[in-house]
Amino acid sequence: MAYTPDKPKLPESSDELRARIPGWGADLDPKDRPSVPQEIFDPGFSGAHWEFPERQPERWPRERSIEHKFLTPVFGTSCPPRGLSGAIRRFSYARFSEGRAAHWLLLLAADRVDSLESRLRPPLTPTGTRSELSHHGLRSRLGRNRADAGHHLLDPVVVAAPWIIGAGLAYAVVRRITR
Repeated sequence: MAYTPDKPKLPESSDELRARIPGWGADLDPKDRPSVPQEIFDPGFSGAHWEFPERQPERWPRERSIEHKFLTPVFGTSCPPRGLSGAIRRFSYARFSEGRAAHWLLLLAADRVDSLESRLRPPLTPTGTRSELSHHGLRSRLGRNRADAGHHLLDPVVVAAPWIIGAGLAYAVVRRITR
């Protein structure tokens, strides 16, 4: 409502709203609430059928904080630590408490090293080029009205160009040093 000298209309009372809107305010009075029998607090009832949940198998040594006696019953396994970044992570968990800045700085450094390691992998691995050769890649690309069909010709250039440029620069540097 705009600023006027008129007195604003008063809001409707709970009884007026209850009369006008079916079911309005059903959760105001506890005896009207449908979930009231389920809200009875019983500290002895947990609903769990175990004292301690069964543990997920540990396929390789996982990082665990030095503050904790063991791993949680369920933990992530999607990205196992590998290479230099994995060694940095393992060192961070084995040596420093989670309350120390060194622990977190080492984990940040491991993330940076991991991104470098992934950039140095061969270009065919992350692009799915090998799966295109073995899983009907040409047939899936042609005649399907794909939105990304316009850049199919650019994909090899975008993926391979940094490697070709890097190899050319390395060749130029080696050639210059040997002269």
